[in-house]
Amino acid sequence: MIQDNYGRGVSYLRLSITDRCNLRCFYCRPGKGSRFISHKNILTYEDMLYLLHAASGMDVQKVRLTGGEPFVRRDILYFLHRLKSELPQMEIRLTTNATLIAGKIRALRDIGIKGLNISLDTLDRDKYQRITGQDKLDSVMASIDRCLEEGIRVKINAVALKGVNDDELGDFIRLAMDKPLDVRFIEFMPIGEKTLWEQDYYWSSADLLTQAAELTDMVPVDNLTRNHGPARMYKPGHGLGRVGVISPLSAHFCATCNRLRVTANGRLRTCLFSDKEYNLLPLIRSPKISPERLRLVMERAGRKKPMGHELMSGGKKEKSLCRRVMSSIGG
Repeated sequence: MIQDNYGRGVSYLRLSITDRCNLRCFYCRPGKGSRFISHKNILTYEDMLYLLHAASGMDVQKVRLTGGEPFVRRDILYFLHRLKSELPQMEIRLTTNATLIAGKIRALRDIGIKGLNISLDTLDRDKYQRITGQDKLDSVMASIDRCLEEGIRVKINAVALKGVNDDELGDFIRLAMDKPLDVRFIEFMPIGEKTLWEQDYYWSSADLLTQAAELTDMVPVDNLTRNHGPARMYKPGHGLGRVGVISPLSAHFCATCNRLRVTANGRLRTCLFSDKEYNLLPLIRSPKISPERLRLVMERAGRKKPMGHELMSGGKKEKSLCRRVMSSIGG
């Protein structure tokens, strides 16, 4: 297993399969002049499989495929089928905006995809269109219901935005009470050199939980599996689902971070908040480089994995914690 200088082991890899997305959420990809990675520099499916085979030999047990939006990538079902066939022991999850999955949900189940994280910041149709630029909320909600019918676990990820969706907290809690899914609120992070992050948007997890407790009982839920995420989960009342918060700014979880990130152009990032990257693409594509050599590079990079909260408190004058936008990093 990759182990860093703080004693943290890496068992989880987030892999961005594209930096392209069919939505343009203001907090993720601000500005109209955003550049996409050139086609020749995007990891092919064969590149990804090679990388994941190497990672599996280092005790990486879980991979999350992200974007951009993974389902804008052509032939993604083919890739998922190959991935599950070649690495059946690896837990495969996807993060999606769910606008393009309507005709693929049963195929995802048949391939063996057991869970989807669905990005959804509002339950209001007009507000959804303002945030994303498209009128797709009805389609997303229908796909969520279909996923649950097919036995695919759903986690809804909502960026907590004061003045944008804080007035919908009760609606999200009712959704978690009515359906067997997780609703998780993620603190808005200042990511990307053109970020629109402002203090006025910041809705802390502590404030959110205080407001939630005024609406219903919020009973803490233990989540002790090896690859558990950073969310603190709660059972609202006697509901079917759960509500959680992910608080990278107000209550960091760096001490238990078990993940690495690989961007769509094959750059390894050991911390979301650090611009330090290791270019794996030439190693993956070179016939002279063995999988063992690739693993060695990843291991050495992993040893230098920083404590993200130290980067946050390092006295940077820039508003952003890192230069790359979230859609380019892969979340």
